[in-house]
This record gives sequence, structure tokens and C-alpha cells, in this order.
Amino acid sequence: MAFESTDTYVATDDLRIAVNAAVTLERPLLVKGEPGTGKTVLAQEVANALGTNLIQWHIKSSTKAQQGLYEYDAVSRLRDSQLGDEKVEDIGNYIKRGKLWEAFTADNRPVLLIDEIDKADIEFPNDLLQELDRMEFHVYETGETVKAENRPVVIITSNNEKELPDAFLRRCFFHYIKFPDADTMAAIVDVHFPDLKSRLLKEALGVFYQLRDIPGLKKKPSTSELLDWIKLLLNEDVDPEVLRETEQKKLIPPLHGALLKNEQDVHLFERLAFMARGNR
Repeated sequence: MAFESTDTYVATDDLRIAVNAAVTLERPLLVKGEPGTGKTVLAQEVANALGTNLIQWHIKSSTKAQQGLYEYDAVSRLRDSQLGDEKVEDIGNYIKRGKLWEAFTADNRPVLLIDEIDKADIEFPNDLLQELDRMEFHVYETGETVKAENRPVVIITSNNEKELPDAFLRRCFFHYIKFPDADTMAAIVDVHFPDLKSRLLKEALGVFYQLRDIPGLKKKPSTSELLDWIKLLLNEDVDPEVLRETEQKKLIPPLHGALLKNEQDVHLFERLAFMARGNR
């Protein structure tokens, strides 16, 4: 089944092509893009489109590749042996399966999300090369080989915090999610707020993209932050005229805490707004 846009997710043509190409080639899909552009949500939508389960492996700075395969708890086994516990005879009782093991042995072909791979150590991607390529790995403690019964669809996300190794990139199908233009963003907003009045949408998008265009902004507001802001505007019943005046007079927008997430950006916008008003 091909991946398409859904009632809850707007996929551009190039993104749909990338997903379906990766599925056809049976290669990991490496997705990059600004935070908040829907990279993580994409994996859930692909799983829904394929009618299968999503297995999520969220990467942290301390995550090791081995944890995705399995972990052997030697300390617990030693403790149990000292206590005379009979289960120490089966070393398998102390093997904790990782997300790749779970994906490889799933009954149906799952979607495996390796989320924010660039947070881990630089060697992390290289340590998974063989396992993702061959779709199998060896468990040294038990002597067994775990091989994928149904090759999972692998989606890997990155926020570009660090460069990934060339050898790893060669094994992936790459796609960069561009930040949505105004028309695509309007379609995304419509998915979440189908009854939103067109005037409020127009004014909100105008303010939003004006903020993103400010030079020197430390953190540009993302799609998820726009959706939060619109939700607040609706909750507070903010008149679209207020937003129009905000944009024209370069005033700081109402409920700006949903869009600007640090004091440097707030101060920058305030200074620019003051200068803009002084030049009128």
C-alpha cells in the first residue's frame, strides 16, 4: 500500500515519493528538517498507511547502539546465583531485548522509528551499519542469531545537530523536509482546525511568517508552535483585526509565548518593533 496524505497529516509530493521509494528499495529513510516539521509524526502516519505497528526508539546522548539489539544483565545474574535462584541456569532470563530485536521478530512488517539519531555519539550510526544492512545480529551470550522475519520499514530522523558518517548515509534513502510554504501550512492548519475562519488564518499566517523572517532569531517558530498559538487565539477569541494591526504596526503578537521561546528572541522582536514604529 502506497503512502499518501491522510486526514491528520499533510504530506507533500516529494515526501510521499521519498517514503514510497524507501519502502520499495527496503532501505532506511533518513529524514532531516527543522524541529517541529513533522519528522517523528511521519513514522506513525506511515505505520497507519501500511496498517502495521510502530516501534519507537528515541535516542539520547547516552544511548548506545548495543541497546537497540539487546542488553545482558550480568549483575542480576550474579546476584541471583548468590541467592541460589534456579533461573540463573538459563542465561536468556537476563537478556533484555532492544527495539531492533522487537522489530526483527514482529509478526507483521512493522515501522521502526529511530528518532533523533544525531543526539547520540558520532560512532552510533556506524555501530548499526551491519545490523540495518543485513537485518540480523548475533547474541553472543546465547549463541543465537536474530534475523528479521519481516524486514521492517526503518525511518530515521535527524535535526542536523551533527554530521552523519558517509558509510551510513550511503545505506539510506535521504529526504529533507522543507519548511512548509504558506499554502501547505494553510492545509496543515485546516487538518487541525477545519472550522477556522479564513480571515483569522490569513492574519495568523502573516504574523507567523513575519516572525520567522526576522534576521538573528535564535529559534524560529515551528509548525507545532503555530498550531499551539492558533489554539490559544481561538480559546481567547482574539479578533483577526488585532493580528492585522500587530503586523502593520510591528507590535509583539498576542500570546507570543507560544511562538517565541526564549528571552533573547522576545527582546530582539521588541527592539525591532520599536525601531519600526519610530520610522513610521
